Amino acid sequence: MRPDDGTTAVRALPRPLRPFRSRGYRLLVASMALSLLGSGVWMVAVVYQVIALGGGPTELSTVATAFSVGLLSSVLIGGVAADRLPKRALMIGVEAVKTVGAGAVAVLGLTGALQLWQLAAISLVLGAADAFFYPAYSALLPRLLPADDLLAANGVEGALRPIAQRAAGPALAGLVVGALLPAVAVLVAAGSYLLAMLALLRMPPVAVEPGGGSSPLRDLTEGFAYLVRTGWLFATLAFATVYVLLIIGPIEVLLPFAVRDQAGGGPTEFAVVVAGYGIGGAVGSILVSTMRLPRRYLTVMLLCWGAGVLPLAVIGATDQLWLMVAASAVVGITDAAATVIWGTLLQRRVPTRLLGRVSSLDFFVSLAFMPVSMAIAGPVGEVVGIPLVLLVIGVVPVFLAVIALVAWRLPRDEIAHPLDAPAAP
Repeated sequence: MRPDDGTTAVRALPRPLRPFRSRGYRLLVASMALSLLGSGVWMVAVVYQVIALGGGPTELSTVATAFSVGLLSSVLIGGVAADRLPKRALMIGVEAVKTVGAGAVAVLGLTGALQLWQLAAISLVLGAADAFFYPAYSALLPRLLPADDLLAANGVEGALRPIAQRAAGPALAGLVVGALLPAVAVLVAAGSYLLAMLALLRMPPVAVEPGGGSSPLRDLTEGFAYLVRTGWLFATLAFATVYVLLIIGPIEVLLPFAVRDQAGGGPTEFAVVVAGYGIGGAVGSILVSTMRLPRRYLTVMLLCWGAGVLPLAVIGATDQLWLMVAASAVVGITDAAATVIWGTLLQRRVPTRLLGRVSSLDFFVSLAFMPVSMAIAGPVGEVVGIPLVLLVIGVVPVFLAVIALVAWRLPRDEIAHPLDAPAAP
């Protein structure tokens, strides 16, 4: 696939910067950065909006669960839509919905009319909208860039995600919440989503193959069939399913209260811990993007995910804020490195015509237990204690990664399908 018409003839750029030769890619990245910044602001603002409404871990679980239910219930539809419809138009629609939803929460909060059920309902809608974004983005990227630039492009995304969503966004939200109100921070998120939509509107159209004559149900069935018969894909998503059940809920729901109860921190201190993850993620993404895919890409990826969360046990055991920040940064490095490899692996080994559906199945299968994780994290943390929960979720994934590698013979698969050589034009 040739780069789009905005590509220049500059060939001597460092590997991480090569995708920026494409004008379409530059606008896509600008939009994604603004959207991720808004999501980072939203993530912290919602925590303290729930607290401002008198809620605690259980109430925050309710709002977080609503978002994950919306995401999970719509992601398969999003994958089919990404393979059948214009991907840029889908992404514009996503940003429009997020702008309106966050704006509604801000108005209700500033007027004193916001209630917990309204916050949960809008979180459900925002989750459903997000379900259409990643499949469309993942399927669009190989049509903008040549194959050898995909690892670098995924590295850019991997760096932007923690910097914008986990560092800059939460830091900005912490400042706004501390100085003003949570609803003002939500309004900032809405403005960021609006700017992201405007960047997509300026992006030149990308020629796409129209959807075939088959029905959406048949398209979805074809994606499931590919997943089941593809060993490396099935094994990774099986690992991710259990991994998400263990990890997501405690991190999203319990971490703010660990910072508060163990280190005596508030919104600013929590934002600093999240920023540590973001900075680490940026370092991990940039590091991986400067290289070719590792020869043992499946082994490296799964061990980065599995062993990389061991520092969560440290967070559960310490009352020192700096140690929480350092542990969070290590988790960010390993998680981002694995995620960049995974995104490139999908784009290199999955047929282009199936990429939207497989990306949505990636979301669906790996996040199938996300609502459960969100729902039980608060109550379990209150019963057994946050330190014990963080200890368990830090240790168990190591064994899950080893089981996935051995049971599905993934070392043999990665040797049989090398990706460290230059891709064919």
